[in-house]
Amino acid sequence: MQLIDQHTKKIMEGCKDRAREAGLRFSDETLEYIVTNRDMLELHPKVMIPTLYDYWVHDVEVLKEKGKYELYPHNPYETVINTRPPISFYNDNNPDWLNVMIFYHVLAHIDFFQNNLYYRHTWDYDLTGKALADKRLIARLRSEHGRRLDYVIEFARSIDNLVGYYGELSTLFRGETQPLPRRVDYYFDVFLQKVKGMKTAGYVKEIERYNRCMRDFGDLGEESFFAEVMARHPEFEALYLKSRSEERRGRPDLMQFIMEHSPFLNREEHRWMKSVLEVIRSTSIYFQPQMRTKIMNEGWASYWHEKLFLTDDRIRGREVDFARVHSGVTCLHRVGLNPYAIGMRLFQHIEEQADKGRISLEFQQLADSHARQEFDRGTGGGTAFIFAIRENLCDFSFINTFVDQEFVNRHKLFVVGRRLNKERMTWQYYVKSRRAEAYRAMLAESLYHPPVIAVDEAKGEGKYLYLDHRFEGKPLVKDFIENTLLGIEYLWGGPVKLETSEVGLPPPDEAVKPPEQQQKIHWRRYVYTMEDRKLSRTLL
Repeated sequence: MQLIDQHTKKIMEGCKDRAREAGLRFSDETLEYIVTNRDMLELHPKVMIPTLYDYWVHDVEVLKEKGKYELYPHNPYETVINTRPPISFYNDNNPDWLNVMIFYHVLAHIDFFQNNLYYRHTWDYDLTGKALADKRLIARLRSEHGRRLDYVIEFARSIDNLVGYYGELSTLFRGETQPLPRRVDYYFDVFLQKVKGMKTAGYVKEIERYNRCMRDFGDLGEESFFAEVMARHPEFEALYLKSRSEERRGRPDLMQFIMEHSPFLNREEHRWMKSVLEVIRSTSIYFQPQMRTKIMNEGWASYWHEKLFLTDDRIRGREVDFARVHSGVTCLHRVGLNPYAIGMRLFQHIEEQADKGRISLEFQQLADSHARQEFDRGTGGGTAFIFAIRENLCDFSFINTFVDQEFVNRHKLFVVGRRLNKERMTWQYYVKSRRAEAYRAMLAESLYHPPVIAVDEAKGEGKYLYLDHRFEGKPLVKDFIENTLLGIEYLWGGPVKLETSEVGLPPPDEAVKPPEQQQKIHWRRYVYTMEDRKLSRTLL
């Protein structure tokens, strides 16, 4: 692995000038490296970050990728990582014209990293520097604790998709928010009702007393009211301050809760494990936006590498070569999903719709298909509109807002179904639906969406770490439950319960109904208990 030569660097600096003229915004400093296919295979398991901590799974992934490469040799064009400065890697056998196309693609990625709001917690963050510090910490702890360290890493990585990414964003960048509730709001809404459980008659009397104090004492009315409150309830002020602190911080995710409250981890001899969990958690949070903006990010990069390459006078005569490579990257698959293709075409579709004034209530209210097809107000502003989308949306909102029937019809998109041909004993693929609703649902199904699992301290009753899975139509993968709960039990230092939904037997009143009236799927709530490394399951 080595830095690119000055000849290629000069070409790339020219690409930067053209990209900025088109409206892309990114930092001046970038680092570009020339790598071999072997380098790519070895860096890929570490998300292309050489300074990431060492872990045995990375070595297994390297061997797996080498095996794939021997069967299917290929040349990866580039990889870019969201660091300060951004770092990109290029294959050592790329010709100059291909590097121009690739660098436009990379610059659009960098623009997306540095302007999309879902990456805002990474904007002032040197990942490579922190990763190097984490790597040295992990190496030192491995020398002190041996294989126990790798067990802790494995247990932590089994739940690193449960980190509170959105909570972390709201904590770090709250922006313009409503002020925290005053003491009077907490007193009447929380303290009297939830803490004291006051009956209606007493509650009304307190309201009357508050109104009387405000009427009789004016600006000092609230102070006079709470003087009596403090005399009757000395604990009120401490509870109020605690509620303010919790509201600022938000609800901790599972890994945070374990780090803060685990009796096992908070023993002096085990505190080193908390450092390992913090490394795993911070690394996971850093990469969360990449997983939540895959279609947008790749679509944005593909949109701009096509637009900027075709207007670059330095590559005249290479249009056919470009078309061959570009079509391979952005072709629409009939079966499966290509994020480059869908994302690029959706940005193009949105730009055209905005240019014609179709992103409007007037257009949405049109029911006549011919009138919709002919609608064109010539308002322009499509480019500015897609820049705003790039800044504010993630894949979920991008797809659900803009994948409409016009887009599906224009690109002849459809949802593919699969059925068994019993005569030939082969799978047959068929067009299941051409409706935009079905296609949106298929795209949404492919998006990264980890389960929502919260700690329920009330149900734990001080005896268990009680985890409540908020069911959203997808059951947990049974194969992973036992080992994951085993790891959580180790980190918690005590028994763990997990409440979740699974397919179960229908209730008795449902079973007696005729088959045509019975529901096809019966979801029931079960509780898994991991205690002394033994797993049990009970029906609620």
